[in-house]
Amino acid sequence: MTTKILRSSVRTIESFTEMNKTESMPVFLESIPNKTVVVGRDVILPCAVDNLKGYKVAWIFVETQTILTIHHTIITKNPRFTLARNDHKHWYLKISDVKPKDRGSYMCQVNSDPMMSQTGYLDVQVPPDIIDEETSSEVVVQEGHDVTLRCRARGSPKPIISWKREDGGTIHLSNGINLKVTDSEVLHIPKVSRLHMGAYLCIASNNVPPSVSKRIMLQVQFAPVLWIPNQLLGIPQGSDVTLECHTEAFPRSVNYWTDANNSMILSSGRFDAIVAENGYRAYMRLKIQSVQKSDYGTYGCTAKNSYGESSGTVKVYGELGS
Repeated sequence: MTTKILRSSVRTIESFTEMNKTESMPVFLESIPNKTVVVGRDVILPCAVDNLKGYKVAWIFVETQTILTIHHTIITKNPRFTLARNDHKHWYLKISDVKPKDRGSYMCQVNSDPMMSQTGYLDVQVPPDIIDEETSSEVVVQEGHDVTLRCRARGSPKPIISWKREDGGTIHLSNGINLKVTDSEVLHIPKVSRLHMGAYLCIASNNVPPSVSKRIMLQVQFAPVLWIPNQLLGIPQGSDVTLECHTEAFPRSVNYWTDANNSMILSSGRFDAIVAENGYRAYMRLKIQSVQKSDYGTYGCTAKNSYGESSGTVKVYGELGS
């Protein structure tokens, strides 16, 4: 009987001792929240410990096992990390001007026995940045060939790439697909035509402002083509007449008018030759003032570039009675 009482007493003492030990151990009052911050801003990670007594609190960057602080002492040499507390329970790790390399897990540790710790994660968001060396710049391709425009960007979260024409026009893809905007790092256009020529905007965004864009110029090379609205012009003597010719070419063509002797016509006297260019298109106009009988005949309109040549004619004749 006495033995049973002694054993019971021992268990009671052990239980009391264990309870007393537990009550004397530090306790985390709340978990460290996971936080998200935009690069360049400041962030504060909290750690609340009750019943700390003589134990010490340390902050550790888990990714590199770097000790940042121990109790009131800053261990790291990085001045962006500071420690703040408003009482013996709350220990705040402040990171100023957050960098992408600060992304990772942070541990708040108490040097009790056994050691106590809890961890929070810091995610660092970075605005998009287009990687120039992996992105197309000016692209030159011959008409009828396939072309691929590429755009790469870095950032966190991973940026989404979208394409659109700078002029707001439609992007003509294969199988009759026409889009105002398309999302992909690669814009592939099969059998490119002169209608695809122009400036394209590669836009990178990831909901972390600002979005960024790069202008990519697509040049489509082709031989000249031309058409003449009026190939026969009946003009009485003494009247003025205007000959018109429209051309398309890239690289830009050399455009000129010729007379019946195949001599190039330059602006002088009664003749005024004008060329107005708009992209790969050109409008040629030859104005003859006070038409004379010697002006009647066939005039040539010619466009030349490195890919070929195209020409057409306009016949100017006198009306009956002229």
